Amino acid sequence: MSEHGREPCPDRIVDDMGGAFAMGSIGGAIWHGVKGFRNSPKGERVAGLMHGVKTRSPVLGGNFAVWGGLFSTFDCSFAYMRKKEDPWNAIASGALTGGVLAARAGWKASSKNALVGGVLLALIEGMGILIGRLTAPAVAGPMMAPPAIAPPPPSNAPSSSPSQQQHSETFHDKYATESSTVSQRH
Repeated sequence: MSEHGREPCPDRIVDDMGGAFAMGSIGGAIWHGVKGFRNSPKGERVAGLMHGVKTRSPVLGGNFAVWGGLFSTFDCSFAYMRKKEDPWNAIASGALTGGVLAARAGWKASSKNALVGGVLLALIEGMGILIGRLTAPAVAGPMMAPPAIAPPPPSNAPSSSPSQQQHSETFHDKYATESSTVSQRH
């Protein structure tokens, strides 16, 4: 496997086609099952559900597999040509996939679908990067020494305000006399 947890490129195409077929089939079963259930008469709803799932679900799965196979083929091609795997490969692959799948409808429809495919993949890749950055643990930088604390001013230096000067003198005088009395007792 590569560093991103995906299969290497030739195997990735088949893997993505299978995954896309499974997603399309499951989504199609849900969608067409509900549609078949709703559009059937009262006594035949379960039969309508089963008919919708059996007839339309594999078709949607196949459509998803074609999209996934084309996308992965383009993605692997770009990774091989550019010698790197980054979001630009996926964006260009989405654009080419959209364009190729709509090629039978003409150049106008093909270019529109290519633009939609590129923008869609750009949004998906952008969201993936954003979510990755938000959920990544914070990386601690090099350990830095705590900021240096300025030493107290010498006792003969004038204080910034008279009240501070008076407080420091009384504090010093109080403890200086206590320490001298303690040392005299011992």
